[in-house]
Amino acid sequence: MRFLLLTGLSGAGKTLATRYLEDMGAFCVDNLPPMMMFKFMEICQTTALPNSVVALAVDVRSGEFFDADAVSTLIGEACKLGYQIETVFIEASDDVLMSRYKETRRDHPLANAQVSLMEAIQQERDRLQPLREIANYVIDTSVLKPKQLQKKLQNIVKADGENIPLRIEVMSFGFKRGLPRQADLVYDVRFLPNPFYIEGLGCQTGLDEDVRKFVMEHPVTEQFMSKVTDLLEFLLPHYQEEGKHRLMIAIGCTGGQHRSVAIAEAIAQHLSSKKYEVAASHRDLEIEQARWKNGTVTDE
Repeated sequence: MRFLLLTGLSGAGKTLATRYLEDMGAFCVDNLPPMMMFKFMEICQTTALPNSVVALAVDVRSGEFFDADAVSTLIGEACKLGYQIETVFIEASDDVLMSRYKETRRDHPLANAQVSLMEAIQQERDRLQPLREIANYVIDTSVLKPKQLQKKLQNIVKADGENIPLRIEVMSFGFKRGLPRQADLVYDVRFLPNPFYIEGLGCQTGLDEDVRKFVMEHPVTEQFMSKVTDLLEFLLPHYQEEGKHRLMIAIGCTGGQHRSVAIAEAIAQHLSSKKYEVAASHRDLEIEQARWKNGTVTDE
């Protein structure tokens, strides 16, 4: 288990960094009170988490619970006990922080009626200095674009040049209920022969072998699968190179019960054979099956 302690100045980009780390598969906990860190790391070591990277965001938002010297000492003790813990310190210049707070109109956690924004920023720098001194990585976001911050974090998270896995969901759906808003790629398979009109197949689904064979064995389906899988094998490495960690491929037919389901399963199986992390889901399948059981199915 590898622990990343994410800390730094308010307004420097810790929230965005946490979001990127989550996209990379890290288990993230934001604003964890420092006295809970050690206990939390113990729990993580004995829990089967889906990813070996855990990110803990710790900073002055904890108020009186936060002491940078104490956190620094805790990190040293944890390392002596065999924990792999690295500190990522995110900062920005005073001018940039002032500008960001004015744009967002949010309050600095240390600012109040007696403490101005500039004074709060300086106080925070002073309080966090012990953690900056021991940090394994210092990232200055003053002139960084979000994509550049993401790339820096990706280089920290990945080990030995290994790419962070691209997690793919292949979803079937019915056009009559609208497009999936979260889809990155959409393929319309309504041009394929429709099992709905074949006696004995209409009440089945693309998960049933008879329907699957009917859909997949047509020459036009074979051509489509050859072209779409070839395109995906070209696209996916480029998506991954650009820092994308989740991708939804949506396959649509009229109702989302037959053709789209069979094709989604076939594409998921193909991509899985290429060592991608793939899951298949079927948005409208249960609804369509319920309509068959209730006798409310109409002509597709």
